[in-house]
Amino acid sequence: MDRPTHPAPLFTRVTRPLRAFFNLEAAGGILLLAASLVALFWVNSAWGDSYHGLLALPVGLTLGGLGFSTTLSTFVNDGLMTLFFLVVGMEIKREMLVGELRDWRSALLPAIAALGGMIVPAGIYFALNRGGPGESGWGIPVATDIAFAVGCLRALGKRVPYSLVVFLTALAIFDDIGGILVIAFFYGSGVQLAWLVGAAVLTAAIALAGRLKVRNGLFYGVGGIALWYLLHHAGIHATIAGVVLGMCIPAFPLRPLGEVLRELHTFVGSLIARPQGIPLENAQVLAIEERLEDLEPPINRFIHVLHPYVTFGIVPLFALTNAGVPVMGMGLASVATAVPLGVILGLVLGKPLGIFGATWIALKLRVGPMPTGATWGKLFGVSIIAGIGFTVSLFIANLAFPTAPGLLGEAKLGVLLGSAASAVVGALLLFLLPSPPVGDPAGARA
Repeated sequence: MDRPTHPAPLFTRVTRPLRAFFNLEAAGGILLLAASLVALFWVNSAWGDSYHGLLALPVGLTLGGLGFSTTLSTFVNDGLMTLFFLVVGMEIKREMLVGELRDWRSALLPAIAALGGMIVPAGIYFALNRGGPGESGWGIPVATDIAFAVGCLRALGKRVPYSLVVFLTALAIFDDIGGILVIAFFYGSGVQLAWLVGAAVLTAAIALAGRLKVRNGLFYGVGGIALWYLLHHAGIHATIAGVVLGMCIPAFPLRPLGEVLRELHTFVGSLIARPQGIPLENAQVLAIEERLEDLEPPINRFIHVLHPYVTFGIVPLFALTNAGVPVMGMGLASVATAVPLGVILGLVLGKPLGIFGATWIALKLRVGPMPTGATWGKLFGVSIIAGIGFTVSLFIANLAFPTAPGLLGEAKLGVLLGSAASAVVGALLLFLLPSPPVGDPAGARA
């Protein structure tokens, strides 16, 4: 006789769709897009003043005579985004040591493509703004938003060869490295040598701890806050502390695999040999967990812990507080001015021309092979998708025009329009272009 089935508990039924959504690879990009649209509609609605009130909302913490006070906008851009760059730094290190970029020959082609995809957009923007008030924004169109861009390719499924997804991911990582260097060297506030020396000494101490395989999260947290403070006073944008800290965290297991497995085998064997019916004690469960943790590199564990908060919390919050661009009353003339036009052309034209051109030259020089199953048309489509700048582009815009709200608004408008155009045009081209059969060697010559 079959047992009667019972409906799932209400909580389970309510949360199941949410869990399914957050398990989607494109979920972060969807939330990012939703937050951006909310910001756009909000600031251009009858409640626009409340949006600006949100940005100016006081945020602070006081403990005794110590503390800080700032606005929500500054707290997100200068504080929470440090965690974003921390995850970026850890992912870069992991990919370069144990991931897709560990072989320099495989990494060379996307590195060259990324360089071309930074130089050409910056050049286009600079040519349109040279000598003008918007000249300092040349770094805005150099960035590729890895979450949006890769999510866009994933949404196209088998229309895009997996090798091109890997290519774009590697390209975006090198693009992140370039963007970080641009922020560090060109968007600071004047270097203060004494503070910079202090930051360098602290960095060396954290790096040494990483070499000694320190895995305590509290140690890295306190060290990262101190490094943020030192870099802030050194005149380098303090969010770079996240990248530096991420590069110091150990990327390999703390103990040899065989040693841990033998120790775990002995310990588990002693538990199995006990009389049946004796439950495990908490200390024994913790002992198993500690041995299993020794098999996982600290960098993997930290990424695993922080990634959901960054992807589903910090980055959408950043979009909400930065994508609110007043567009009511704007006409074509507003878009045709030097700053937004430079950003749009940099993203929509400069990115694909720079990436595709640099890749074409590298392939002709036999620097590396064409990604498996790719065609020239598909490669160009992916180059267009790389023009989705968004997160880092908006971030650099804030640094380029900190005291010029008019120019900042124009730059943000250019980022939004340029990123949207790159996504639509690139996705449409990739969808319409036929894909060669798997294993077709002619694909690379199409």
